[in-house]
Amino acid sequence: MISPGPRLFFRIFALSCSLFASAVAVAFGDTVDTSVRTVTKLADGIYTIRHKDAPDTFPQGNTTVIVGEREALVVDSCYLPSSAEEDIAQIRHWTSNPVHFLLNTHWHYDHTMGNAAYRDAFPGLVVVAQTETRKEIAGYNSYWFEHFPGRAERMQKLIDSGKNTEGKALTPNEIQELKTAVGGIQPVWAEFKLLSARLAELTPDVTFEREMIIDLGNREVQLKHLGRGNTRGDALVYLPKEKILITGDLLDHPVPYFFGGYPEEQIATLQSMSLLDAQAIVPGHGDVLHDKVYLQQEIDFISAVVAQVNKAIYRFGSGPDKFDTISEEVSKNLNVDALRNQFAGEDKNNRDFFNETFDGLIRAAHAESWGK
Repeated sequence: MISPGPRLFFRIFALSCSLFASAVAVAFGDTVDTSVRTVTKLADGIYTIRHKDAPDTFPQGNTTVIVGEREALVVDSCYLPSSAEEDIAQIRHWTSNPVHFLLNTHWHYDHTMGNAAYRDAFPGLVVVAQTETRKEIAGYNSYWFEHFPGRAERMQKLIDSGKNTEGKALTPNEIQELKTAVGGIQPVWAEFKLLSARLAELTPDVTFEREMIIDLGNREVQLKHLGRGNTRGDALVYLPKEKILITGDLLDHPVPYFFGGYPEEQIATLQSMSLLDAQAIVPGHGDVLHDKVYLQQEIDFISAVVAQVNKAIYRFGSGPDKFDTISEEVSKNLNVDALRNQFAGEDKNNRDFFNETFDGLIRAAHAESWGK
């Protein structure tokens, strides 16, 4: 995603959409807030960049750079064009080979808004995505540019009312975070308004359904769509020789992002992903993982919530008007404190965000079930 600020802003974004020179990575406890740009070297010619949150508190997705003997491929272009430009300058220090491919793992803005910066830097660039992701990027981007200038006014109304978009009272931390976000809107819009006439350049050129294999020159990169989860078109990247897996927002650390999507289907997608032989896992947000423990924790978490949502629906019925009853029943039947401790530990920002994403997971599982 000063918490749950970036995550609060991300939640507001998710709800609205549903309605229509860097430091070497160091060892520290991971949090949902990112204030420093870091780089992690995964192998020779393979690097992951974690970006600091934008001035409007919006979180920026991880970017991974994969360099072959002939050319390079980049996974996700992050949120701010200026951050993408900083990444491009870094890439030029790593290799003189051109970036020929850019994969968008899914449509969310914090993984795609740097696309035009890469096109400017690398003529002949091919932007790749799963078929559904291309449709979603083309469809949602016009909404983004039409509504972004009014975000400050909409957030100020929340501050003035003291309530969130669901009518619940905002905490002092949430109000402060909204104020910070309002103050950061203008510098972000100064970048984005330059893209409003370049929507076609933000849209992927080439799509695939289930799998696409790219040879960068003695380095094979497998692009896979194992099923729906976070979005309809989630793609992951697998490097079989290096045993590296790049997941997009199918997996986020240290607290999963659940503000929509297809939780029941995501269970199967993550289970298929867990069968890949990976020794390093790059999530859509957060630190690089070196085993599958967290992946299994997320599978178990989603499974438990989906099972309880379905059980509650069988008891109370389905439909949007049943959500509050179902949410209360799910929370009563799960050990929420244990789950919060498992994912968030004692970090207050993580704990605040867990509360948001837990509610989001219940909402998504409920919508998925009654919408069938």
